[in-house]
Amino acid sequence: QVQLVESGGGSVQAGGSLRLSCTASGNIFSINDMGWYRQAPGTQRELVATINTSGSANYADSVKGRFTISRDNAKNTVYLQMNSLKPGDTAVYYCNAHATLRSTWPAGSNYWGQGTQVTVSS
Repeated sequence: QVQLVESGGGSVQAGGSLRLSCTASGNIFSINDMGWYRQAPGTQRELVATINTSGSANYADSVKGRFTISRDNAKNTVYLQMNSLKPGDTAVYYCNAHATLRSTWPAGSNYWGQGTQVTVSS
């Protein structure tokens, strides 16, 4: 299995910044895409940003220009720098990784972190 451990959530006022981190561990052969999703109360989980192994990133329109996703492949870690935060960004943020285990190569699976709360007050 793959464990994804997130950190960096918290409470901030509108206009502030937070940086989320997520590190993957386990019997990993390789990790392909990594990303961040979020879910606000009463809504479906939605994509925030994803990044592939080459560093090519994809963002939701609502966060473009404010959020930056990056990764350190050597550390199996993905980051989300969130600037100019708005109350509408309040949600539980989930880390996601598509990874292949040594024991199940070449088949890969999708894995999720436990989520970290981000609260933005006006």
